[in-house]
Amino acid sequence: MIKLYNTLTRKRENFKPLKDKQVGFYSCGPTVYWYAHIGNLRTYIFNDVLKRILEYNGYKVNHVMNITDVGHLTSDADEGEDKLEKAARKEKKTAQQIANFYTKAFKKDIKALNIIEPDIWAKATDHIKEQINIVKQLEKKGYTYRIKDGIYFDTSRIKDYGKLAGQKQRKLKPGARVKMAAGKKNITDFALWKFSDKKRQMEWNSPWGIGFPGWHTECVVMGMKYLGIPFDIHAGAIDLIPTHHTNEIAQAEAAFNKDLANYWLHGEHLILKKGKMAKSEGNIVLINDLIKKQINPLAFRYLCLTTHYRSKLTFSWESLKASQNALDNLCEKTQMSKSKIQIKSKIQKYKKEFLNYINNDLDTPKALALMWNLIKENKADKELLLDFDKVLGLGLDKVKKQVIPKEIKELAKQREKYRREKNFKKADQIRKQIKKQGYTIEDTPGGPSIK
Repeated sequence: MIKLYNTLTRKRENFKPLKDKQVGFYSCGPTVYWYAHIGNLRTYIFNDVLKRILEYNGYKVNHVMNITDVGHLTSDADEGEDKLEKAARKEKKTAQQIANFYTKAFKKDIKALNIIEPDIWAKATDHIKEQINIVKQLEKKGYTYRIKDGIYFDTSRIKDYGKLAGQKQRKLKPGARVKMAAGKKNITDFALWKFSDKKRQMEWNSPWGIGFPGWHTECVVMGMKYLGIPFDIHAGAIDLIPTHHTNEIAQAEAAFNKDLANYWLHGEHLILKKGKMAKSEGNIVLINDLIKKQINPLAFRYLCLTTHYRSKLTFSWESLKASQNALDNLCEKTQMSKSKIQIKSKIQKYKKEFLNYINNDLDTPKALALMWNLIKENKADKELLLDFDKVLGLGLDKVKKQVIPKEIKELAKQREKYRREKNFKKADQIRKQIKKQGYTIEDTPGGPSIK
């Protein structure tokens, strides 16, 4: 039985899908106005592990992820510019070019992290009609009102508004969180449709005039379209709880008298020693930054697996380099390992132990520890390691047998000769020569080891 921490109920629950052995899974995707930094990407690794665990348990997962290419303003309070429009002006490109470029960049990054692509990529701009329809439905049921800059949702009409965040948000006073726009009835009311106050690159005709959809509506209509309502799991980062996900729930409840999803899962932040990683703070790290430092992006994935997804993870280059070393070691052990456990019951015992950890709310730190314990106790079976990696996703199945060039082997022999003669200066020169060619040499009791 899989146990998942449900943000909506604030407890771990046994996972029971709506349909036997089938899971409808929606995860919030990127707003494609710039590159995703590794803080963002931690969330997608958590989503990927969740999906892999479900599949490992025999579920068929229908995974939908949105691409926000319109409607996400620079402020969650429905103020400021559209992030795509702002990026387009800055880079002197069209909004569509910006969206296409950064969507490709995002897909490249998740591939580098061995994240399985969703079954359905759903773009906000491909679902304008559906978003207009749900606003019309909400208007018909009396949940909307019009002010100068758009059509807004009246959150005071929802009795349990804010239940996901565990707070009575509609009792917030103006100015408690953000400056309230002129005409808004409640501080938590949000835009369903914004009017174009000036010519935009992305704008559409609607029953209320030319404009564009608010950010919080797209996920409701796309989740419902591809997965039905309710669907099983909705996942995202923890900062989506108080506003974006809360507002998704409010719209579904108002329009359809149903819950949008049965299980809500949220991943914690990746932080620095001096706070949260964010573009606005100018302290971000990209996948390309790792590659420039000759760090395998999968080392970052490994680092994320060492901490539970609901716990903050403090990033440092030192911890990342340690993860790189651990991953290199794991790849080497896998490559050297053979399928040697002949007794089927022993394999099943270890698999069961692994399953118990991952099914207990995605406890990857304990799952990793089990793997290393088996390696240290010389019980690491290649078949078993590859089986575990179906969930961990570290690419162990792609590890190829190392072929050391003859030239490097000859240099290693020369170095060993100088070491026996205690000519350590020349031995060190050769070691540096070997390193320049992309190899390291390590002295072991059994002789030099080349990697």
